[in-house]
Amino acid sequence: MDPRGGGPAGDPADRPYRAGFACFVGRPNAGKSTLTNAIVGQKIAITSNKPQTTRHIIRAVLHRPDSQLVLVDTPGLHRPRTLLGERLNDLVRTTWSEVDVIGLCIPADEPIGRGDRFITGELAELKATVLAVVTKTDLVDRKRLAEQLLAVSRLGDFAEVVPVSAVSGHQVDTLVDVMTTYLPPSPQLYPDDMLTDDPEQVLVAELIREAALEGVRDELPHSIAVVVEEMIAEGNLTKIYADVYVERSSQKAIVIGARASRLKDVGTRARRQIEELLGTRVYLDLHVRVAKDWQRDPKQLRKLGF
Repeated sequence: MDPRGGGPAGDPADRPYRAGFACFVGRPNAGKSTLTNAIVGQKIAITSNKPQTTRHIIRAVLHRPDSQLVLVDTPGLHRPRTLLGERLNDLVRTTWSEVDVIGLCIPADEPIGRGDRFITGELAELKATVLAVVTKTDLVDRKRLAEQLLAVSRLGDFAEVVPVSAVSGHQVDTLVDVMTTYLPPSPQLYPDDMLTDDPEQVLVAELIREAALEGVRDELPHSIAVVVEEMIAEGNLTKIYADVYVERSSQKAIVIGARASRLKDVGTRARRQIEELLGTRVYLDLHVRVAKDWQRDPKQLRKLGF
């Protein structure tokens, strides 16, 4: 019998339909957003090689004949240095308390650190089923992977430990099988054609911000926010007017670049991604504005959607 209910483990027809919420957690750059994108099959959560790039919770819905897995994308839990950082951490903890399954992502190519132990301790208090997901398995050989799987299994009391590579796709389907097994029996939560419940403007803003993060200095990711002021659909063309906010004039110069070369690159990269998302041609009008020390100013944070 399947220990989680619903009849024999080998007979899918006898199992109840399952639906629920899951999220991936871990220190910044553990591969959470990339894994979400690989599971859903299209770009929903932004990915970047800079830590702490996810700010909005984006729900991606995975439809299967016997289940519906709703993935909630959260920022990485981190030591906050600003009011924005504190609010992001509150958002993370609220999300953790409301989901059914949590996958703790630990990269295969990095030793387990204090951050992993801290998050494991935080998760131990929750009612959700906690899985350990060893990510980036394509970056290590079998011996290193075996050592990491053993180290991770000793880290905490996990329901299961699953190795995956979001880049190569190895074991991604297996991970989804495992996660859906731990969801509660439930009717369908979202209609069949729904991939995400986030408004398009939020997704568009995230894609612009991802493009703006490419190749900038380490301190800049935390200082960039994007607000889509207007989206106008005209036949097969969508006109988008958006503002990129930074905290200082010197940062504005970096984002714009010499003779506006960087901003043009940002626009080109973002437009390509947005056209893929919306399925229309896109006219993108970007302006860079300074909102002094917005990460520490409650009024500015509200204005920018935090």
